[in-house]
Amino acid sequence: MEIMTINISFMPTKQSWLDFSSAPHRMFFFGGALQSILVITWWLSDLAGRYGRFYAPVNWAASPTTIHSFLMIYGFFPFFIFGFLMTTFPRWMNGEEVERKIYLPSFLLLFTGMLLYYIALFISEKVMMMAQILYLAGWAVGVYALLRVYWRSKHPDKLHATITAFVLLLGWILLACSIFGGSDLQEIAKIGGIWVLLLPVFFLVSHRMIPFFSANAIPNYKVVRPMWALVVIAIFSVLHGILEIIGGQSLTWVVDLPMAIIAFYLTMAWRIRNSLSVPILAMLHIGFAWLGLAMMIYAVQSFTLLITGQPYFGRAALHALTIGYFTSIVLAMATRVTLGHSGRRLVLDNSMWIIFIVFQAAPMLRIFSELPGLSTQQKGCLYLCSALVWIICFGLWAFKFLPIYWERKTS
Repeated sequence: MEIMTINISFMPTKQSWLDFSSAPHRMFFFGGALQSILVITWWLSDLAGRYGRFYAPVNWAASPTTIHSFLMIYGFFPFFIFGFLMTTFPRWMNGEEVERKIYLPSFLLLFTGMLLYYIALFISEKVMMMAQILYLAGWAVGVYALLRVYWRSKHPDKLHATITAFVLLLGWILLACSIFGGSDLQEIAKIGGIWVLLLPVFFLVSHRMIPFFSANAIPNYKVVRPMWALVVIAIFSVLHGILEIIGGQSLTWVVDLPMAIIAFYLTMAWRIRNSLSVPILAMLHIGFAWLGLAMMIYAVQSFTLLITGQPYFGRAALHALTIGYFTSIVLAMATRVTLGHSGRRLVLDNSMWIIFIVFQAAPMLRIFSELPGLSTQQKGCLYLCSALVWIICFGLWAFKFLPIYWERKTS
């Protein structure tokens, strides 16, 4: 088995800053990698007090669930989303590259806002809002950067880019609602963040990239990329969010079941079994397979609620979607982009393959914690175990990949 090695001899220099800021994915993935540790370190510290009883629960500036949902939905995934899209948007449309003078302020505002947010957790809600306003400004600059590429491109096929740009603009509005709105708007922002922002973006990226990467690695591969699936998932995802907002959870199965069927169909059509011989590709396929499972759990949960009037499985479906699908895709895509755009071979070493496989225990443990009959203490123990798996896997991933972002690209 290969041993995971990195060069940790790093002293900040002008050249390292120029290398670090030479491409948007370097800066944003760096921020995302740090967030992958900080978000769950904070959550683990909160769980240890509330469920582990290692110390008295911390009195944060806001409720733990509010902080957790904000960090996961708006504070973690967007770093990877912007880093990836600022890299691929020009390639999708044969457009201009995103200029450094635009992506640099976007990153600095997002990164500074998020660091201030963590400090504010110990101070007050007013300082939290200041941090979030900085973050909102960084998001606005990021959307502007993508729209600038979009409007200047004359490419005839802009469907993926159109949906992505529109969704990120809606995400900015939802983020603003989360910051400035009352409890009702904050709840809308939390639900909308999943169904209006994250699911459409992650499905769109999967729809665009998994068949493309598979065609380059699997012999005699037939690209299956039905545009109707892209439109249906985007619309049904928004409908699910609307139903949740108006209290119609017992009816979401009407859209959840078709989304599950589409996801299962694409999982097989994209040939997940053949991908397993190419680990760096298999990561994407395995991550995508979680979408069908998550939506099927949602459908069963909703239909059971309709028939019995009783909610079952708690947040199992939510975490199958967010940890299983979204986060596995983040690990897979960030690994691939980091290797490819640093001049390294697109080959996954054994250590990273093991890290990815072990990470799959994180969503499984979180799903098991929602099974009926478990005590609060048992649930809390599974929460902690899931968080530990996350932080160990992302910690090892960051330990290996963070130095690449300030190293010069290899030839």
